Amino acid sequence: MSADANASAATGANTDLKSGPFSVLYKAVQGNTQVLINVRNNHKILGRVKAYDRHMNLLLEDVKEMWTEFSKGGKGRKRGQSMNKDRYVSKMFLRGDSVILVVSNPAALAGAGGGGGS
Repeated sequence: MSADANASAATGANTDLKSGPFSVLYKAVQGNTQVLINVRNNHKILGRVKAYDRHMNLLLEDVKEMWTEFSKGGKGRKRGQSMNKDRYVSKMFLRGDSVILVVSNPAALAGAGGGGGS
């Protein structure tokens, strides 16, 4: 393969990761903004995306992981108490097959003038 073909193949691969569903991740990397990620174990992850690939594997920084735990409740109508928990992780690699949804941080968009206005 020639050098020109290699260059066009490389730019084609990069273009695919900047548009469509990957555009949210691309903008988050470029703007160093936070994203909210829903993962398969019903945890939510809020963090800054440093890198990603076509499998949606994510390298994240300054991560806050949030989830809800239910205590063992009684029988019948009595239910356990729900308790919101979270933890901080400085650097995280998130495997792409556990990602369900990625949303750009609405607070950051509103501050940048990207939110819906009246």
